[in-house]
Amino acid sequence: MAAQMTDAHRRFLQVLMFHGIMEGSEARKLHRRCCEIHKVYYAHDKLDDFIGTINSHLQPLFMQIRKGMSEGDGRAHYALVNLAETEITKMASDYTENELELFRKTMDLIILSENGFASSTDILNLADQLKTKKMKKKEAEQVLKVFVEDKWLSERNGEYTLHTRCIIEMEQYILSNYQDVARKCNICHSLAIQSQVCESCGIGMHLPCVRKYFRAQTEPRCPQCNDFWSCDIPG
Repeated sequence: MAAQMTDAHRRFLQVLMFHGIMEGSEARKLHRRCCEIHKVYYAHDKLDDFIGTINSHLQPLFMQIRKGMSEGDGRAHYALVNLAETEITKMASDYTENELELFRKTMDLIILSENGFASSTDILNLADQLKTKKMKKKEAEQVLKVFVEDKWLSERNGEYTLHTRCIIEMEQYILSNYQDVARKCNICHSLAIQSQVCESCGIGMHLPCVRKYFRAQTEPRCPQCNDFWSCDIPG
């Protein structure tokens, strides 16, 4: 039988729903604050159990709080995911058809790229090739800005990649729709967009996972085939 939801659980869920995604340290602070406000037993190492209770009550609603990792720095994040709809369908209520088409095409560029990034130039060049309704570049720039604000994309020096929230929410969609190129990290077994790939056997690893895995090794060797890992180990 599932543990009872308390007002502490409800408050935690409401705050997470408002933010959409939360970094692990912030989620831990929120967990403590919710328990203190509602005078519920608090244990600093029981956040995942606390979230498990919420998830057991969200199950009939086809929703779930999922844990994922930032591909940039390896930090844990928590996001509320709707399991009842495909991820692109969920976005449909917030964006127009041509905005969604631009997002899909941007996702294609990112996932099919070698490094998990797409340049703003390449994305903006797609704006006047949209089948639904062409966009001017200025308009497309504004739409990209909104995708970043809504945490579907991340931008760094004019290069775009999928935001941690997007990866957590769209993992199954991406694995199903990009079967030939989408891969899971050999270390943490979650979807890897920004990754290094073994030249011998083709397995991929997130950059933070590469850094962590090879930290103690004098000669980096692939965890799958044991061949020399030829990519530069991130510092």
